[in-house]
Amino acid sequence: MANGPGEAVPDGLIEAFWRYDDALLSNDQGTLSALFAPGPHTLRGDGANLLTGHDAITAFRSGRTRIPTRLVESVHARILGEDVALLMARTRDDSAVGLQTQLWQRIDGRWLIVAAHVSLPAASDPFDRSVWRVVGDPLVEATSPGPLNGLRVAVKDLYAVAGQRIGAGVPAWLAEQSVVDTTALAVAALLGAGAEIVGIARTDEFAYSLAGTNVHYGSPPNPAVPGGISGGSSSGPASAVALGQAEIGLGTDPAGSIRVPASYQGLVGIRTTHDAISRDGLLPLAPSFDTVGWLTRDVATSAAVARVLLPDSLLRPHRTMRVPMIEALARADLKLGKTVERLAAADALPPVEHLELAADLLEQWFTAFRTVQGWQAWQAHGAWLSAHPGSLGSDIAGRFAIAARITEAEMTAATEVVAQAREQLTAWLQDTVLVIPSAAGPALSRNATADQVDTERSSTLHMTCLAALCGAPAVSLPVLRSAGNPVGLCLISAPGTDRGLLELAQTVQSAC
Repeated sequence: MANGPGEAVPDGLIEAFWRYDDALLSNDQGTLSALFAPGPHTLRGDGANLLTGHDAITAFRSGRTRIPTRLVESVHARILGEDVALLMARTRDDSAVGLQTQLWQRIDGRWLIVAAHVSLPAASDPFDRSVWRVVGDPLVEATSPGPLNGLRVAVKDLYAVAGQRIGAGVPAWLAEQSVVDTTALAVAALLGAGAEIVGIARTDEFAYSLAGTNVHYGSPPNPAVPGGISGGSSSGPASAVALGQAEIGLGTDPAGSIRVPASYQGLVGIRTTHDAISRDGLLPLAPSFDTVGWLTRDVATSAAVARVLLPDSLLRPHRTMRVPMIEALARADLKLGKTVERLAAADALPPVEHLELAADLLEQWFTAFRTVQGWQAWQAHGAWLSAHPGSLGSDIAGRFAIAARITEAEMTAATEVVAQAREQLTAWLQDTVLVIPSAAGPALSRNATADQVDTERSSTLHMTCLAALCGAPAVSLPVLRSAGNPVGLCLISAPGTDRGLLELAQTVQSAC
């Protein structure tokens, strides 16, 4: 270690530095957490993120899947006070050079980092394996030129891509799959319009989750909320788009699996009308609700995809309906009502009416939705799961265990309620746009407890299930904020009005 002229390195400082460096190289989360000063004012920055507070830094590190292999070449110290020191280290990984700077303070006799900045060397592999299962340059070229020329697509690992296997986020499932010969129709249509597939992106296990976490492959990053979960189950496609590694994230949305990651990561996400786009070549979860959709960074790109995959449609809504009770389900103050009223005053939305949706009726619909989805999920995957115990993480395994206990009588009764809900919702949506939050709040921390994640999932599903129940299109726009983090504004319209809804979404986004 080199230090300034006449500066003596305080006792214990260099030892604390090397403990920190050893912990980085071994991914020792406990030691790393202990060496950062507690409290809300500790800082950690790099080329993409600035984290404030010990909890945010710990959450960010908990999702790290890439362990550094670089070595420290030199360390320089500047003593700023009796209990404060600045350390700068030069690191090298193969031929790439990096720098790290730390401000250390002696607190209660221990040297702790109060601020740190890392300048990382260029990665030899730019693709995060928590985001991607297979990547290429490109993986599949466009089959003909068209309106999507040059746009890169991240395909959720549920779609058939010729020459590849379908992994569904489950290693044991992937190991038994054969390479497919035929590409899913939705994917083939994008290739035929000039887009190229950059890779196959991760999904939550069998797409039966909204969190974006995967016990086997890790949690894809959320660039909008460092240390936050990505949202799922279209987790990999969402992160790929948010990171700028793709322009289109092709996913599915049975119950919010596009809208939730769009909400958490500040993206545009669309769930299309049920069966408006062929599901041929798509691994099912719940066919009554499984729906093709995609994520983009702007409405214009989403509309360009819609012009390729969807028939033309008009939407001339006479009113905007908002459900105050739905807003009350959110765990954060999203100021939804004020936002909607402002957009209506700016002529971005039609006049606003409040929709009285009784809490007990919504609960009845929600329960019926979960019953039908669970029954169909078990029909799709129950036999395989029974033959492969232990192949899933505890949360999704528990969800399938509940699904396995649903009786035919319960399924029949729930199907009748779903049909009633579809009839009522379709009637409400005639010449109307329904506006609700896309999720119950911003992205949870990766350190959130299982109970917190489950509570968030339930609150969010109470809202996202409405579009699923009536097979309606829904667009999530990055309009709302909570504590500085994005939350989506969800626009829902009548089935078959997808492209018209995107036109309205463009107007709304332009007015924000």
